[in-house]
Amino acid sequence: QVRVVESGGGLVQAGGSLRLSCVASGTISRINVMDWYRQAPGKQRELVATIYGGGSTNYADSVKGRFTISRDYAKKTVWLQMNSLKPEDTAVYYCRMVVSGSANYWGQGTQVTVSS
Repeated sequence: QVRVVESGGGLVQAGGSLRLSCVASGTISRINVMDWYRQAPGKQRELVATIYGGGSTNYADSVKGRFTISRDYAKKTVWLQMNSLKPEDTAVYYCRMVVSGSANYWGQGTQVTVSS
């Protein structure tokens, strides 16, 4: 049984920073992709940042230059460092792990609220 758990969300003022963490547990032979998504009230879930097996990264235009995704592959952990936060970054942030065989595992989400 694979379990994915996010942490690190909270309330922060605009311009502040937060660091989200996501840890996977259980029997996982290989993680191919680690993603962060977010979903704001009334909006569709959107991809925020991706880190691939080889270490390359990709970001949504709205967070480029402000967010950084990183990982510790051996610890099955991925982080999202969020700087210069804006009120429009307010959302529930979800972690996704894509493992060998293309199975997707999602966490329960962590709330990020940015006040103006």
